[in-house]
Amino acid sequence: MKIQLLNTTLENLEERIKTIACAGALSRFDGTVSEVFEDRDNYDDNLELINLVMKLGHKSIAEHDYFVFALENVTPIVEQTIISYRLTSFTIKSRRNVDFRKAGFYVPIFKDNAGNVLKNNQELQKIYMTYTQSLFNKYADWVDEGLPIEDCRYILPYSFYSNIIMGCDAHELLRMVSDMLYGKISHITEIHELGLNLLNIIKENAPYLVESLEKEKNKAYNADKLEFLDLYEKCPKKDVPLLDKVYLTDCTNDLDLKVIINALMARYQIDYNSAYTLLKNMMDYNPDIKKDVIEAIVKNKSQRELEQGIFTFQIPISLAVLTHLTRHRMQSLMIPEFTNFNLENYITPKSVAKSHLDEFNEIFKNNKEMRDFFKENGVREEDLVYFLLSGNACNVTTTMNARTLLWISRMRCCNKAQWEIRDIANSMVQLASMNAPLIGDKLGASCEILGYCPEGKDSCKNRGVVIKPKKEKHS
Repeated sequence: MKIQLLNTTLENLEERIKTIACAGALSRFDGTVSEVFEDRDNYDDNLELINLVMKLGHKSIAEHDYFVFALENVTPIVEQTIISYRLTSFTIKSRRNVDFRKAGFYVPIFKDNAGNVLKNNQELQKIYMTYTQSLFNKYADWVDEGLPIEDCRYILPYSFYSNIIMGCDAHELLRMVSDMLYGKISHITEIHELGLNLLNIIKENAPYLVESLEKEKNKAYNADKLEFLDLYEKCPKKDVPLLDKVYLTDCTNDLDLKVIINALMARYQIDYNSAYTLLKNMMDYNPDIKKDVIEAIVKNKSQRELEQGIFTFQIPISLAVLTHLTRHRMQSLMIPEFTNFNLENYITPKSVAKSHLDEFNEIFKNNKEMRDFFKENGVREEDLVYFLLSGNACNVTTTMNARTLLWISRMRCCNKAQWEIRDIANSMVQLASMNAPLIGDKLGASCEILGYCPEGKDSCKNRGVVIKPKKEKHS
């Protein structure tokens, strides 16, 4: 693991501290922003003011400081963990396009449940390295055979090395490092190591965060408050099967209508009943007014009205493509902990099933047996997460507004999207359309909905770069 700070808001630490102190002083002292800023020339006084303000709970002033990090040779365990912080930005090396046979992989130090290194750790590490290398070798064989790289990766262990550029403000960095050092995820050694690396960078480049981090050590909210549920006998254990399809579990009632009514309420500053009456009157003159309003909202740049309607989906998805969903920021996504996966659940690519189905199934069967062998040798759950394969799957739940679903459908229903996430997105669109047909008519790939492909010459060429507009479904 190599963690490097690429750049910050300003190179000069004193100027950055001055900016944050100005934010802390602005709401407490007289004067304009310029006057307050010019008055903050003492570094020690500025640092003291920042610590005072943050101690009062006003940590948002740290959002005026921004960092960009290079994370080299970290596993997808780290990747999925940090992407869960919604106010961060990421660029990640694609496993769809890059051959990962020489990427290398992480070898955990195997510990017992008390966190002590096992006496047979070195022996277990040798077994793990030999086994993991065999998976990389099989991956290489399939790539050489001509199978799509994006499908071969389903057998890659979740210990392979990923490389990431991550950007975040200091407030989100504080939350992230606090969890990595003291939260439940800190029990994963690699996550804790990342937290320590980031802490060292913080001490040198964001010293105003150190005191706040220290106070996070013994916070009660670091513990799992839902553990009592596991005591109930009827609670399912770790053998829960994978869902057979995408489900819509909740949706705003009369979603199309709610979006339209909210648009009228906002535009004319009238109450709900008045907006409803206004819409009925409009329909007397124009029977297609509802469709016209939705059409206009979708064509507007802001599309804020769409945010008034929400959908909740439950989705079976593999680890291989989970980032394709996770990267969409404006949603509330719930993913199980890495220690709560059923290794018997996995997704099989069609290209692999066509030529290597028995072998593929055997790989996942053997992988579970290998994980169980290590567990029998006393390895704790947090170290067993590296036996997850990229094809292993879980059931996730997400709630998003109609605007986010529209954006996801533009990106993920596209023929150039990865096949698994495309199938998921198409299912989401189909389910949403059944409950909100007017908005549903505007969901889908850009070429289908907009009448052209924004990819230009990089279009999939399935319909051509420019195509005929989508036919109207409603009269």
